Amino acid sequence: MSKIRVLPDHLANQIAAGEVVERPASVAKELVENAIDAGATSITLDVESGGRRLLKVSDNGEGMVRDDAVLAFERHATSKIARPEDLAAIATLGFRGEALASIASVARVELTTKTDEASAATRVVIEGGKMRDVKDAAHPRGTTITVRDLFFNVPARRKFLRSEATESFHLTNLVTHYALAHPEIAITLTNNGREILRAAPANDLRERAYQIFGAEFLDNLLAVNGGNPAVARVIGFVSAPRDRRTSRDAQYLFVNGRFVRDRLIGRALSEGYRSVLPHGVYPAALLFIEIPLEEVDVNVHPAKTEVRFRRAAAVADAVREAVREALASAGFVRAETLPQEPPGFSQTDSDRSVNSKSAAATQASGTTTGINPAPPGSFAGFPDTRASEPAVQSRIDFADSSIADEDLSLDQTGPETREGDDSLDCGGLTPLSQAAASLKDPQPSQVPPPSPAKALSSRRSPDVLPPLNSAEKFAREVSVESLSANIRPLGQLDESFIIATDDDGLLLIDQHVAHERILFDKYRALEQSRAPESQQLLIPETFDLTPAQAAVFDTVASEMESYGFELMRLSGRTVAIKAAPADLPAGEARNMLSEILETVDAEKKGSARETLRDDIAASLACHAAIKVNMPLTPEKMRWLIDRLLKTSSPTTCPHGRPVILRLATRDILKGFHRV
Repeated sequence: MSKIRVLPDHLANQIAAGEVVERPASVAKELVENAIDAGATSITLDVESGGRRLLKVSDNGEGMVRDDAVLAFERHATSKIARPEDLAAIATLGFRGEALASIASVARVELTTKTDEASAATRVVIEGGKMRDVKDAAHPRGTTITVRDLFFNVPARRKFLRSEATESFHLTNLVTHYALAHPEIAITLTNNGREILRAAPANDLRERAYQIFGAEFLDNLLAVNGGNPAVARVIGFVSAPRDRRTSRDAQYLFVNGRFVRDRLIGRALSEGYRSVLPHGVYPAALLFIEIPLEEVDVNVHPAKTEVRFRRAAAVADAVREAVREALASAGFVRAETLPQEPPGFSQTDSDRSVNSKSAAATQASGTTTGINPAPPGSFAGFPDTRASEPAVQSRIDFADSSIADEDLSLDQTGPETREGDDSLDCGGLTPLSQAAASLKDPQPSQVPPPSPAKALSSRRSPDVLPPLNSAEKFAREVSVESLSANIRPLGQLDESFIIATDDDGLLLIDQHVAHERILFDKYRALEQSRAPESQQLLIPETFDLTPAQAAVFDTVASEMESYGFELMRLSGRTVAIKAAPADLPAGEARNMLSEILETVDAEKKGSARETLRDDIAASLACHAAIKVNMPLTPEKMRWLIDRLLKTSSPTTCPHGRPVILRLATRDILKGFHRV
């Protein structure tokens, strides 16, 4: 007897819904993309109970005739592609024709649509994949789709939905992305009768960013306009180095107008900030990458949030260099200093040939190759300045490399660079820097010819020194059982790590995460005793939340108040911080609140209250803890070690990183071949 059978359509649609419809935000994504593809200039979303009870999307697009309205709910029925060749150059946001069928199989759906030519609108009602009714209705030009009781017939899927606050956050975050991607479209989001977001049609991305994030966010942005039209054009905004984030949640990335989560672009963005931002912090970004349609494959992910580039290395180079140019134009890096090619981003031969051919064509024509104009309002405000300001590489003088290198290192360590990287903050000039400063801009007659000994010294490289054996393979994390109270601090390494000894050998203690662990245990104890220590701010600090942050503010606010915060919600999305925990620097209060609202991600927002409290305590401890590049007295090091040994987990920080590394005496002897 045969065991293989063809599944019925309704079961196949439910299986497809498992890939396409993950949560209410997934439904909203498909419906908003359909509205954009239909040419809508106004989109309205009404949500109840985080989208589980009701999700209604209305637009003023071109609408559908009756036959198309009925056929749209069939699997793989679409108007956006017709031939296999169309898959190689997809210009629309949707193209598979399976979203409506998948949504209708797990919800109660009502579609009402009308075209300009039709005398009446068409209403289609479907429940659980079964068509219940098709009739005339009254409706203006456009389409309204109402989705009720999501997963009503799939209880196993419904129980995996998160809390209402979590699902509302994802919906708000999604609408924010598409509002940024299409400034020319008016978008409104209402949740449980309360208006969360209203964005009128904007002239350009800058105006739309002002509508969503406010003026203060806009003040920290640098315009990006670069790349190669033959490979990838990169436009948008990135944040100045002084505006730091502890996660990538403030990075909005788009490829050909499509919101994507792409590690390649995110990594290239971080590479653009190399030597400007310290490790572990990230910039905010609104980046739009325009790529020829045949150079990108969008049909690689069920939700279409990931893409594949035909020349990934070239795209990464374009993003990194465009960001670097924006930083250079604002004076954060030297304009004439080309970034070093980082590992993992080397161009292939085909990429080099394309870039060289493009450059040759540009030189032959004497003009910069143009690209097709963007849709109205999409990317206005980004004039292409590359044609009028060609990049010129400065001439390198090899007369005296030692003096040039010293002089260059001084120039590159300017005040803006030190602001971006804590590790570059030096107290004053060293004797070497004073000597180099005296040699800066010398008169030609004052520069003596280099002596043979000095010329030989300038050619000497660290690579010719005998190689030293690394102790990396001997350094190990420490178990709690192996720690003793007899730990003796010796000093600091780079003013960031405490060097100490115990009965078993050498210890290296990260002073920041050690203090983090001490404060974390303190805050958790205070929270349980309900006795937080607060400091009133002389002037309350007010700022605007993003729509996604506002969606979860009420959930997080009560927990943060138990740690010493005093928060007040003003009109709209504006909040005020009236008091902060006593250990937290006043200037860090706002950053910490923003971090909690952004980094308590999807799974954690709907998790137990205890987990949320741990997240807040860990973030508070991180912001209030001793920083790296901070000198400590022997008494302070002794106090830090004693308090660390009394914590619940002295070997790991609240984020799971090691606090102590050990280099055992036996391993030291082994490294010197004494045993």
